[in-house]
Parts: sequence; structure tokens; C-alpha cells
Amino acid sequence: MKNILAFAFLLLSFCAFAQTETTNELDRNYSSHTFFLYNNTLRMINQKGDKAFDELIKDIEKLKVVWVSKREKNFGAEQYKKLVASYKAESFEEILTTRFQGKNLNAYIKEKDGDTKGVVITADDGENVLVMDIVGKVALNKITSLFSTVDSSSDIGQKIKSLMNKGN
Repeated sequence: MKNILAFAFLLLSFCAFAQTETTNELDRNYSSHTFFLYNNTLRMINQKGDKAFDELIKDIEKLKVVWVSKREKNFGAEQYKKLVASYKAESFEEILTTRFQGKNLNAYIKEKDGDTKGVVITADDGENVLVMDIVGKVALNKITSLFSTVDSSSDIGQKIKSLMNKGN
């Protein structure tokens, strides 16, 4: 009986920290590059000890980044609309739509009983689509900061981009 309970607990724990099915499907069908960053990994990347970045990531348990080259993977406007519809079908609500650094940036949140369970950020620059699927939460007013940190020329962004470029 103890083994069954332990297995059930382990299975439930795994499910609680899973990425969205929509992101997993995008990864299976279109991914050009995919990588995971866990809270400890994000902290290790923060070599400069940036306290603002530590505050930004404190409630992130896992971050899956899926990058799709639209030309390479034949990912057009119709596929992007289906992607957004799939997130909404998984009970994600759109919380942010903006243009940021030349990209269309959208953020979606999934809550249960007032507690944030996940956040998805999509960015489309015309040539690529980037999806950041977050297990945990990030302050809503800091979503663009998180995206900018991962995508920009900062120390952290450069390390992530170099990991992505090694796959080419």
C-alpha cells in the first residue's frame, strides 16, 4: 500500500510541474531549438548576482523555451492562430498584447482558485516564434523584463543564445 501511495504522489508531483500540452505539441511538430531552465539553472546563469533578476525568477520552477524558425518549419499565421487557440483551450487567459523591441509579444496566464499555475509568453518577430512556457509565476508587470532578459544581448541572453546556436 505504501508503494502505491508513493507512486501516486510521485505521479501527481510530476503532473503538477508539467509544461502545457500545447507547448509540447509545438515542440514535437515545429521546434527548431528547445531548452529547459530550472530555477537553480536560472540562478547559476546570473553570474553578476543581479538582485532584480533573482527577484524576477524567484517563483519560476521551470521554464521551457521553444524557438521556431518560421521559414525553416513552414510556420505561418494560421499555425500561430491555432497555437493561441490551443493555449486558450487549456484555460489560459490572455493578459498582455504588445509590441516590444520589434516583436509582437503576448502573455497568457492560467490560474486556479486565484493561484497562478503557469504563464506562457509568445513572441513573433516575423521570422521566428519564441514560446516561453513557465511553470510557476512571474509578476505580471515584469513579463517584458523576463522576455527581454532571455532574448536580449544581456549576459544571460547571450549564454542562452549560444546554447541555441550550438544546435545549428
